[in-house]
Amino acid sequence: MSVAGANESCCPWAQVSHLISFSATHQLHNKSLSNEENLKLFGKCNNPNGHGHNYKGERKTDEILIDPVTGMVMNLTDLKEYMEEAIMKPLDHKNLDLDVPYFADVVSTTENVAVYIWENLQKFLPLGVLYKVKVYETDNNIVVYKGE
Repeated sequence: MSVAGANESCCPWAQVSHLISFSATHQLHNKSLSNEENLKLFGKCNNPNGHGHNYKGERKTDEILIDPVTGMVMNLTDLKEYMEEAIMKPLDHKNLDLDVPYFADVVSTTENVAVYIWENLQKFLPLGVLYKVKVYETDNNIVVYKGE
């Protein structure tokens, strides 16, 4: 992706990442399975009262030409606003299973949270800008999704 009118041979390319944190609760539970099957499959994460995480979400752009006028790949203030709308408002301090319609019929695994974030961010960003979404459920459990 290039900036209109920019001389691509003179300008470097870069990727931009932005990291945010949000807290949410959920229960890993597949409605098509019995309670016993869910407990066996998801263990303590199937607790009927749910459990919570302090997630971190990282969004990274594809390599984009640095605009020679602004010196930026994209305005970070705009990016922060997009992430607020796409991630924080729908997910932060929510019960994913009860408060987020997307998860009414989708198991709220970190993998599916990453897909949800990707799909929501795509609504705000120009086509082809989003490269990957990385969701940290814990310091040890991380999911990367590239929209594939």
